[in-house]
Amino acid sequence: MHAGQVKAYWALHGARFKALRCGRRFGKTDFGKMWIAQGLAQGWECAWFSPQHMTSSEVYSELSESLRPIIDTSSKAQAVMRLKTGGRLDFWSLENFIAGRGRRYRRIVIDEAAFTKDGDNKVDGSMMGTWEKSIKPTLFDYGGEALICSNSAGKNQDNFFYNICTDPQYGFRQYHAKTRDNPILPKRPQNESLEDWHERRERYLDDLVKDNDPLVYAQEYEAEFVDWSGVAFFSREKLLHQGQPVSHPRTCDCVFAVIDTASKTGTEHDATAVTFFALDRHGGPFPLMILDWEITQIEGALLETWLPMIFGRLEELSRSCGARFGSVGAMIEDKSSGTILLQQARRRQMRAEAIDSKLTAMGKDERAISVSGYVYRGNVKYTDHAFNKTAIYKRTSRNHLVDQVESFRVGDKDSKREDDLLDTFCYGIALALGDSAGF
Repeated sequence: MHAGQVKAYWALHGARFKALRCGRRFGKTDFGKMWIAQGLAQGWECAWFSPQHMTSSEVYSELSESLRPIIDTSSKAQAVMRLKTGGRLDFWSLENFIAGRGRRYRRIVIDEAAFTKDGDNKVDGSMMGTWEKSIKPTLFDYGGEALICSNSAGKNQDNFFYNICTDPQYGFRQYHAKTRDNPILPKRPQNESLEDWHERRERYLDDLVKDNDPLVYAQEYEAEFVDWSGVAFFSREKLLHQGQPVSHPRTCDCVFAVIDTASKTGTEHDATAVTFFALDRHGGPFPLMILDWEITQIEGALLETWLPMIFGRLEELSRSCGARFGSVGAMIEDKSSGTILLQQARRRQMRAEAIDSKLTAMGKDERAISVSGYVYRGNVKYTDHAFNKTAIYKRTSRNHLVDQVESFRVGDKDSKREDDLLDTFCYGIALALGDSAGF
């Protein structure tokens, strides 16, 4: 453990129910893995709970590697490891609201607990209901321990993690750590002096404050419970340059489109949204520019003719923007009608790819927060055409892209607002400016 994790270990030691609330990159999942491995080495029955199976797949792989000398049998498909010590580790998805029921455990970890279903124990499938009705009873036989790890996800009275951290009635001892409490990041290369590394580390930490919206910084890196109520998340000011949209680019690296076809409207036809982007990483003042957008409701059969129009528009934008690498195609959410579009594109040899499932599986709030730094730093801009465009959708004429982006509120669970264009906006930023995983 690094020094920050050691402090957390001893602060939580002796408590039966432990809550580790910490900022990004502190090492909470590694902490959980070490703590659960300690129990397995002692021959205990243990379990790992996460919001989705996909969330725990890397944990499974890493634990199977580190515990290899004492693993007897393991099955990723069955989500279980059996150890020569007598220990057993079960993996559970919290999408299953009876996860753990019928088992007995000495130690359990719940990872990313703030990003589970909200609601009290009366709400079907809520994290609080799953904890009290299914998971907590598994600890009764042995007087077992629970470690709940997560970053914060806003000041939300219905959120499980918020409640166990702030309300003593739930019996949890909390330890709060910030991103800066991880003393080994950013990593120090072998050829860098300790003095230079300390100077670079402080500069990186200062950049986190400078390059992020204050509320995003407080939540993501300080792990504070931020009150997002009423806060406009994406500021128009940050998406304009000196109060105005930017001109259509004369050169750029490439153009691409992001398509969202999720069935959310509840009306006769699906909502289909697309946003067109220009990416310029070589000398342009604005790395990512929004060129155009469309939102419409079309029957599934008409998608057959709609897709070639999108690729035609991409070629037109590629020429007008002087794209050095031309059009790199469309990124499509592989859900609902999007699956059909991907099949059509492949059959016609059009350049289309599915958006990585790690990105599509994130909640809307988490996805927006993950790209907010790029917007806050001014890396994303509306062009004249995209900003001034209006279109009729559901009998309403307005700029639907700007409206959806500016009306988004973190934590607004009851919102009935359209968000298809907002999804394409967030996906486009993540894919163009994020790392290889889209963050």
